[in-house]
Amino acid sequence: MENLIIILFLLLLGMSLKRLGIFPQYASQSLNLFIIYVSLPALILLQVPRLTFSKDLLIPVLLPWAMLVVSALLIMTASRIFRWQRPTTGALLLMVPLGNTSFFGIPMVKAFWGTDAISYAVLYDQFGSFLALSTYGSIILATYSGSEKPTPAAILKRIFLFPPFIALMLGLLSISAPYPDVLEAVLENIAASLVPVVMVAIGLQIKLKLPPGSWIPFGAGLAVKLVVAPLIATGICLLFKQYTLAAKVSVFEAGMPPMVTAGALALVAGLAPELTAALVGLGLLVSFLTLPALFQILQAF
Repeated sequence: MENLIIILFLLLLGMSLKRLGIFPQYASQSLNLFIIYVSLPALILLQVPRLTFSKDLLIPVLLPWAMLVVSALLIMTASRIFRWQRPTTGALLLMVPLGNTSFFGIPMVKAFWGTDAISYAVLYDQFGSFLALSTYGSIILATYSGSEKPTPAAILKRIFLFPPFIALMLGLLSISAPYPDVLEAVLENIAASLVPVVMVAIGLQIKLKLPPGSWIPFGAGLAVKLVVAPLIATGICLLFKQYTLAAKVSVFEAGMPPMVTAGALALVAGLAPELTAALVGLGLLVSFLTLPALFQILQAF
């Protein structure tokens, strides 16, 4: 509970700094770059070598792709029922299947499940959410925004040059070779900056305004993302009798709100900008209610 209060305080601090105009207009972009190039790679390099290879590691790698398929099918079905316009459908297809499993997810996993769970969250994020954003996300953007379809070479380049993914590969190679004490101390201190910087950055970017006439797609999108998807993920794990920490963390990650990066791409592509901003901002705030409830459910098995 204490960790959750700290996260909420940092989020509100970021929102207050934005409202008071203390930080420059584009300060959040600089903080995002610091996270991507410094804090998150350091955390990955620190935690991934502590993994022990087992079949449990398949769950955080495979479950996000199952959730992507389920979420996309639900959104396509809802789009046909409610006859949403193409930009709305495109925005929801991008925002709902892709969760905020890194910037927001890792701090929340640490707060609820402890440091030992971070490695599973990293696997879910890098082999699931990030790869899905680079592949599936590129296809959705090209299909619904009218932009040029990305080539396989461009997608692979984006993946292999992404700093957290590079850190993941280096971390996996370092599993059998422990770091020197000095290097581990450096990584620990840098990684400690992730949570405060992430939450302040999110607070600086958050938008809470919902455009008129968007309640149905907004409600449907958040319902699938925050309630339906994690419950289905829970059912899958129970069906296959997976009760490990890796399984619980993976289900918890499946319940994260829409991804900030996906929202930024949707805004650039002009896919229902106000709806997109509301899904990111309001979705994050609503998740402070749904994630504790999901945690209690997962504690039951």
